[in-house]
Amino acid sequence: MSLRQQVLVLYLASSALDSPVVGWSRYDGTGESQPTTGDSDSPPYPDGVAALRDGWRLIQAAQLLPPHPGDEYGTSFLKHEFFFEQLS
Repeated sequence: MSLRQQVLVLYLASSALDSPVVGWSRYDGTGESQPTTGDSDSPPYPDGVAALRDGWRLIQAAQLLPPHPGDEYGTSFLKHEFFFEQLS
């Protein structure tokens, strides 16, 4: 059987990989599960470092962009997004 990619997207409280997870999505290219989002009460990992310890490979980290003056306290998308992958 060929390898299939699984993707885990973690949204963290800050740009630090060891900050708490505030949202997540998971996509399973193996077909063993349906895509899931962060609707359950607890995230799959407490932080990004825990995902690394469990064998997920970090493939993209959040780009650090300073807020525009006056937008420091506005609400918007979750900007500290990290993409991880596993091959199964």
